[in-house]
Amino acid sequence: MKIAPGTYYAHKKRPPSLRARRDAYLKEEIMRIHAHQRMRVYGIRKIHRQLRRDGIDVARCTIERLCKELGIRGTVRGRFPRTTRPAPETGRPKDLVDRQFVADAPNRLWVADITYVRTEAGWVYVAFVLDVFSRRIVGWQASTRMYTDLALDALKMGLHARSRAGQDVKGLVHHSDRGVQYRALRYATRLEEAEAVASVGSRGDSYDNAMAEALNSSSTRPN
Repeated sequence: MKIAPGTYYAHKKRPPSLRARRDAYLKEEIMRIHAHQRMRVYGIRKIHRQLRRDGIDVARCTIERLCKELGIRGTVRGRFPRTTRPAPETGRPKDLVDRQFVADAPNRLWVADITYVRTEAGWVYVAFVLDVFSRRIVGWQASTRMYTDLALDALKMGLHARSRAGQDVKGLVHHSDRGVQYRALRYATRLEEAEAVASVGSRGDSYDNAMAEALNSSSTRPN
């Protein structure tokens, strides 16, 4: 179909519609809620309720549409593959860090988390693994959706890079929050294969993974 050049350039110069501006604002609010430590399992219904509690009047169907565009879905018991649940025999890992984020050498303590970053193309989820000693991100993975192996792919990258460099990670303490991605069976298995030890925050707040949260704060701040 032919379009007159004047029509095309007029469309390019046209400012975003009221709906587009509203959607952009609501997406920021949805991501703000979803990024919260205790709200990552929220689905459409709970996100809608939280927005209403925050004084944002919006229809549930709108939240459903925007969550679908952002790739957000809640955690539903019994509907996820077994790989997204922790191995029954391992139970919940202990908190081996106790908020003491110090290490006397590389590959002694890694911290991991998932955050989101605003880009020109939209929101992007980023999983990363940080070496506490060097303050270096040793592994990372990014995606426009929160898929099951996002965190696992970041871990694999870190382990592969250290192995390729001839560095030993045996006895490494891997610390994370209680997110389902880090307690998945496949994640725990990969740590065991590397002879690393899992550590999980016990108090249920951001201070238990403070170093990762500090990195998140700087990486998600708008430009």
